[in-house]
Amino acid sequence: MPNPRHTATLAISLLAIAQGAAASSELRETALDIFSPLPSTMPSLNDNRITPEKIDLGKALFFDPRMSASGVFSCNSCHNLATGGDDNMPVSIGHGWQKGPRNSPTVLNAVFNEAQFWDGRAPDLAEQAKGPVQAGVEMANTPANVLLTLNSMPQYVEWFQASFPEEDDPVSFDNFAKAIEAYEATLITPSPFDAWLNGDDGAMTEQEVRGLQTFVDAGCASCHSGINLGGNGYYPFGLVERPGADILPEGDKGRYMVTETVDDEYVFRAAPLRNIALTAPYFHSGVVWDLRTAVEIMASSQLGADLSEDEVTDITAFLGALTGEMPEVVYPILPVETADTPKPTGEVR
Repeated sequence: MPNPRHTATLAISLLAIAQGAAASSELRETALDIFSPLPSTMPSLNDNRITPEKIDLGKALFFDPRMSASGVFSCNSCHNLATGGDDNMPVSIGHGWQKGPRNSPTVLNAVFNEAQFWDGRAPDLAEQAKGPVQAGVEMANTPANVLLTLNSMPQYVEWFQASFPEEDDPVSFDNFAKAIEAYEATLITPSPFDAWLNGDDGAMTEQEVRGLQTFVDAGCASCHSGINLGGNGYYPFGLVERPGADILPEGDKGRYMVTETVDDEYVFRAAPLRNIALTAPYFHSGVVWDLRTAVEIMASSQLGADLSEDEVTDITAFLGALTGEMPEVVYPILPVETADTPKPTGEVR
């Protein structure tokens, strides 16, 4: 004869499981209205068809320090694929060991951003790729010298011809940028959060799920939404309470420097949060090294919210569930220089 006490306990347990599943299903529906899982197929690019040849060319260019005037810095210098797609520095170090003005954003999943750079001045990754090459504090090169360098190496010329077969003169600065864009479009990192969005209840821990609920309820998703949990809108840093100059330097007015519109002073593109646990230090100023502290600053400055310690802990745990699986990266063997290859120039020190 069944033990009534055991039967009652089992019934309570089954009810709790059913309630938990219902809550999880409801949260997932809400989340799918706000976020999107990463696609299982390669994203498409505007006016840039992705091919294996173009990806391989872009990968070589991404890792090649000869694209800089000094021959020291490559795209990977500031967007290191071994350290979360950034350089884990407050601000990047470039030509002549100069410091750049802002923290380097991750290149991982950057193809899904609405625009590139903290101020959104580049509409896509191809346009973004042209910027650091020419910036005096970064790679300090010129389009003309980049083309001289590429044309001096027969292997690069062959790779450009294979990547842009419809063009009579494929070695161009535009194609240089398009190849890098094609490679960067492969740098996608599916995470436990994506698996959970796709229906796997066990992909995230109970604490991570609680953190997601708090993230939504507190209003974090108002800015950090979409496929990249950010990267898709512009907001004042200090919407409710402006942080001090140690976090929000007065000299960097953000998007105002692009639009020259007063309303854009101290406005920045919302940071995408995928792999955020790997990319300290945080914010455009790169002065906050602890993710939990960054959550607290965002809660007070953007939301005016006084989150409890447990809520901050849960949100931080959820952000850890955004750490994805890195694509395998094999270091490329680069084309050999020739006597015509321009020599490194400029101050290297």
